[in-house]
This record gives sequence, structure tokens and C-alpha cells, in this order.
Amino acid sequence: MQNNPIERWHQIVADRDHAGLANLLADDVVFHSPVMHTPLAGKAVTLQYLQAAIAVFYNPAFRYVREIVGSADAALEFEVTLGGIFVNGVDLIHWNPDGRIVDFKVMIRPLKAVQLIHQQMASMLAPKG
Repeated sequence: MQNNPIERWHQIVADRDHAGLANLLADDVVFHSPVMHTPLAGKAVTLQYLQAAIAVFYNPAFRYVREIVGSADAALEFEVTLGGIFVNGVDLIHWNPDGRIVDFKVMIRPLKAVQLIHQQMASMLAPKG
């Protein structure tokens, strides 16, 4: 595992590599959703949310437009258009010394984008059956 996981994150997103994503997350990872009031703790739930986010967000129009990367933290600003709505957001990522993500926060704007993401993610994460 590399110490700076941002390069690996970009590859996982490009490849939609669910196994790689699971390997990149620490067991005690915490996920902060732009539409949930409280953080979600644990690898299983974080994996579920990030897999759904990759399916919703990462189309050919998706692009990271700015990155600020430190020794254990990164801020990745992104843009994408979904359903005719411009989405601007930031992934705030913190990782441990083993290079595994321990905190992942997504922030999105404008309000129409947050509402759209909430709707699309809710349908993907709804219990089946």
C-alpha cells in the first residue's frame, strides 16, 4: 500500500474498481455524506456509499479541477453535469500512516445539485425487495 492514496483513488475511480476501493479503506473509516446529518462509521457502509457515488458521479463529464494534497490529507475539487444540473463539490480525504482512508467527506453545491444527488443516491441505496 502506498502512503499517499490519492493516485490510487484516481485509478479506482477511473476503473470503477470496487475491490481496490475496499482495500483502500480502513476498517474504521468514517464517511460524511452531503445529505446525511450524521457521519457513517465503518468500512461496509462507507464502501456502499462510495460505490453508489462512483456510479452516480463519474461519467465522461466528471473531472477534478483542483487538488491540494498534504502528507495525510487531500482536498479534491470536482465538477460534473448530471441531468442538466451543474455540480461542484469537494472530496476531503484523510488517511492513516498505512495509506488507508480513515475519513472521507463529500461537500456539494449548489442546492439543486444536492437535491439531485440525494434523489439519485437514495434510489441506489434503498433496500432491495
